[in-house]
Amino acid sequence: MAVEEHISQIRSGLTYQLSDQDPEETQEWMDSFDSLVESQGTERAQFIIRSLLQRAGAKSVGVPHVTTTDYVNTIPVDQEPDFPGDEAIERRYRAFMRWNAAIMVHRAQNPAIGVGGHISTYAGAATLYEVGFNHFFRGKNHPGGGDQVFFQGHASPGMYARAFLEGRLSEEDMDGFRQEHSKEGHALPSYPHPRSLPDFWEFPTVSMGIGPANAIYQAQLNRYLQNRGIKDTSDQQVWAFLGDGEMDEPESRGFLQLAANEKLDNLNFVINCNLQRLDGPVRGNGKIMQELEAFFRGAGWNVIKVTWGREWDALLEADKTNALVDIMNQTPDGDYQTYKAESGAFVREHFFGQRPETKELVADMTDDEIWNLKRGGHDYHKVYAAYKAAVEFKGKPTVILAKTVKGYGLGSHFEARNATHQMKKLTMEDLKQFRDHLRIPITDEQLEADLYSPPYYRPAEDSAEYKYMMERRAALGGSVPTRRKETSVKLPLPGDKAYAIAKRGSGKQQAATTMAFVRLLKDLMRDKEFGHRIVPIVPDESRTFGMDSFFPTAKIYNPGGQNYLSVDRDLVLAYKESPQGQLIHPGINEAGAVAAFTAAGTSYSTHDEPLIPIYVFYSMFGFQRTGDQFWAAGDQMARGFIIGATAGRTTLTGEGLQHADGHSPILASTNPAVITYDPAYGYEIGHIMRSGLDRMYGGTHQDPNVMYYLTVYNEPISQPAEPENVDVEGIIKGIHLLKEATTDGPRAQLLASGVAVPWALEAQEILAEEWGVSADVWSVTSWNELARDGMNADDEVLIDPSKARRTPYVTSKLESTPGPVIATTDYMRAVPEQIRPYVPGEFHTLGADGFGFSDTRAAARRFFKIDAHSLVVQTLQSLVERGEIPADTAVKAHAKYDLNNPNAGKSGNAGGDA
Repeated sequence: MAVEEHISQIRSGLTYQLSDQDPEETQEWMDSFDSLVESQGTERAQFIIRSLLQRAGAKSVGVPHVTTTDYVNTIPVDQEPDFPGDEAIERRYRAFMRWNAAIMVHRAQNPAIGVGGHISTYAGAATLYEVGFNHFFRGKNHPGGGDQVFFQGHASPGMYARAFLEGRLSEEDMDGFRQEHSKEGHALPSYPHPRSLPDFWEFPTVSMGIGPANAIYQAQLNRYLQNRGIKDTSDQQVWAFLGDGEMDEPESRGFLQLAANEKLDNLNFVINCNLQRLDGPVRGNGKIMQELEAFFRGAGWNVIKVTWGREWDALLEADKTNALVDIMNQTPDGDYQTYKAESGAFVREHFFGQRPETKELVADMTDDEIWNLKRGGHDYHKVYAAYKAAVEFKGKPTVILAKTVKGYGLGSHFEARNATHQMKKLTMEDLKQFRDHLRIPITDEQLEADLYSPPYYRPAEDSAEYKYMMERRAALGGSVPTRRKETSVKLPLPGDKAYAIAKRGSGKQQAATTMAFVRLLKDLMRDKEFGHRIVPIVPDESRTFGMDSFFPTAKIYNPGGQNYLSVDRDLVLAYKESPQGQLIHPGINEAGAVAAFTAAGTSYSTHDEPLIPIYVFYSMFGFQRTGDQFWAAGDQMARGFIIGATAGRTTLTGEGLQHADGHSPILASTNPAVITYDPAYGYEIGHIMRSGLDRMYGGTHQDPNVMYYLTVYNEPISQPAEPENVDVEGIIKGIHLLKEATTDGPRAQLLASGVAVPWALEAQEILAEEWGVSADVWSVTSWNELARDGMNADDEVLIDPSKARRTPYVTSKLESTPGPVIATTDYMRAVPEQIRPYVPGEFHTLGADGFGFSDTRAAARRFFKIDAHSLVVQTLQSLVERGEIPADTAVKAHAKYDLNNPNAGKSGNAGGDA
């Protein structure tokens, strides 16, 4: 290997590019340093080296930044703390867990079931988890409040196996793995899914990359609660267990700077570096631990490598020429994987045999002893030392890079094989070898009785193993994972006064629905009993949404405060940052904003402190960009409001294609936890918000674990005051009659939502005045909820055919109305088309299908044929086909309005950033 390639694996580059002009003097310095380490220890040596580096900087002596260290443990042997537990007994019941985890998956592979599962991830990570369970992970009964632990998704069988040993799960439960309905009542979901197992799992993590992102923002939320005086979280830690392959997800690395910038020393990443992805090596030609060390160190994290087990300590101590460390540094991950798939003799020849001095180091060792040189992630002492150092480190988040073997202990068919992630079955030979390796007291006869039903093993409750295990958990505050289903805090919801502004309208002025929402939000935040629970979350567009008025009063959350002189300090709406700030401002970072939303929206469960996150964003950059995160938020049962501002395909047309949202309600409809509304007026927003708060936080609704998605617009319109006897039920359920026709003539029903409602009202006037047609106008506040209600009515009959079919809500509203039904929105046709099966009679839809573009609102609406005149022509065409008006009416109208000419459009006005 070339020198440059060798150095690239270490990424330090301190000396290789420089010539040694006096080797004898260099050796004297090296000998002096070695003597310092031997006589005064590594801590003193660290201080001297740091002092020399500092002096070098002061003297302008250039020293490259050390991004990685040698491929050895970060914590020197002389700085390792004593292991406080009984390692022998902890290893005994860890063996029981490893057996039960594998057997649960194996039994689920019975040919009559065949639902799959993963064995190898937990097998390799068991030590990482058990050191945490026995000594670090604090439960909810801990005086400090308990930790939040994000478990690696594919390791879920291990968590079930521990719960089984603790008596939290039965054998019948274990046999319900991945059979959530066929084994209802005794079912375990495949991965950490809080919605599927709501008293057990807290955090969904198997959509890889989302776990690390959410863990970072969970740690931020903990500090947010602390700084705002809502809860003392100073004694709580966040742990995230991740795979080294998972770290290639952009979300896994994309938020590291936030954790470093905010000095989140309550956060610990534990990366299970088994060197393998799902199909093969993570970096076959490279070294993923070195790469991650450089990345995290560069991002400002504290890095601890746990590379080698204690069996290597004597060899490294004897490595006087540094030859062994050089080989460790040079060996690529693909070779390390091969070594663990071979034998001790193979390792002796191909690893130690590379140099005479390293071959001599193991000359007195047997092949079995060489084979038993463990990796650091399997060593209780090394892992304990790393965890203790992590929780005691101040000022930075910590990442622990723990080297392991995927499929560890499962036998030669599994360990470190490329296919080990997909291997789910054990042969009889595998079972017996695995049993013998773990010393499980199960006989050959028990195993041979049925290949697919080998027995689980649980020690008696009076056994030393069970007592020790339960004592450790009791000392740490109870079982983990455990989820709190509901908050004990009674949240006083705002009264009528808080919603008064929404009912008032805009008077002689015009206001976009975004502004109507922001005015309502401001009054909700002023509520003395409730307002401090609101967590506004806005990426870098607060001014666009008119939310800069929040800066001086609510302030922007920054744990470091504002330590600079603000350029706009003399303005009324000056930029203000504060540790007590209420507004979370993630920057240009929608993914971070959703992670912050998820943490705040589940605080009722994680902290027993309900918060109301209200995330406001460009609607185009909502579900399209972060849909997977919203799915995870739904799985975690987050509650809160998602506000898609500057909504619609034609209201922000100056921005053009990538800002033109014509489909977010369809994307939102795919998430069962999202309740979607497209209100037209401020008073509709008020009723929707009030209903949402009552459902999510009122404490009486049977399904409070939902998120309300409201689309609001930036186009100023006249906001009417709330009419008397307004149909509140209709607003909440999805449709209400806005303006009934006042003239006689052929009848039609015009349905519109959001910013399209004024076009429908305009069309109503044109139809009456120019064509003698009488049309009613309906405001559809939620196409999605109307469609869901209709589908639910269909399902009810399928579930019980003896029941009479329930009339869907939209059907009941329209069934007695005469004439065709014509719908328009600022979205693609698929949005209103959702309700087609439930609309009685003739139904036509207009839609902004295709890509958006830059133009005026009026021109864009005419181009898509969704504007008032297009609605008129479609209505007339429908009446022509019904024989209710002369046959050439629609043709005349089409020509009169020059319908194919974008320049003839009139629906819409200019302006309106907010």
